[in-house]
Amino acid sequence: MDAVLSTLFSSGEEELYILDNLAYFMVFMAACTLVSLLFVNVPYGRYSSSKYGFAVNVRFAWFVQELPAFLVPMCLVFWTTCAKTSLLPNQLLIAMYFCHYVQRSLIYPFLIRGGKPTPFASFALAFVFCCYNGYMQIRYLSHYAEYPASWVTHPCFIVGSMLWSVGWLVNMHSDHILRNLRKPGETGYKIPTGGMFEFVSGANFLGEITEWAGFALAGHSIHSLSFAIFTAVVLTSRAVSHHKWYLAKFEDYPKNRKALIPFLL
Repeated sequence: MDAVLSTLFSSGEEELYILDNLAYFMVFMAACTLVSLLFVNVPYGRYSSSKYGFAVNVRFAWFVQELPAFLVPMCLVFWTTCAKTSLLPNQLLIAMYFCHYVQRSLIYPFLIRGGKPTPFASFALAFVFCCYNGYMQIRYLSHYAEYPASWVTHPCFIVGSMLWSVGWLVNMHSDHILRNLRKPGETGYKIPTGGMFEFVSGANFLGEITEWAGFALAGHSIHSLSFAIFTAVVLTSRAVSHHKWYLAKFEDYPKNRKALIPFLL
């Protein structure tokens, strides 16, 4: 892996420059995505359409598209000379990243019950994004990120880690609720209840946004911040779309429930 990277970059300074620019480009992509999502929903699940390509089995799609977010970082950590992985702040941030993607790529796809196929365009874009982001996040943390020895006691790291933990738990619990909405043999959509779903329609999205916001605060870099911004843009749009869909679908949908932020939005 070191040999591959050495052929791509003439020096560490050049690679770090590229990593920085990848982060800035992700912020630009977030802005473009925000504009596009004002006119069209992300084509997945209940919003799927044949115009975005042939349908891919939802379990297969989730497994394959998320796998690079786990495998690329694994290669970077174990098959390269990692200058920073012996440092505690870097280790903890890398652990946060892996904790999410071990579940999301190796466990979550096999827990899916039913689910509509994923259009190929969405599947392909997600695959590319996971390669891109997995490289950017973990290459920076394992090889370039420098934190003072006391960073783990800094308020930014402590608050960020707490936000990440709360977000991860909300995300996991919300996914569990969604998986168990229907009893064996039942079909159709139901209103999710329990947990943060008592307050917002997009409880799972709120959890993941909170996760990566905490990760960005703890990581204190443009790389983690760009990911948090992109995640917030995409998942906020999904939460709002879901909320509108629920209100139109169910006459008895709780009127006090918000789309994403309890009591506000």
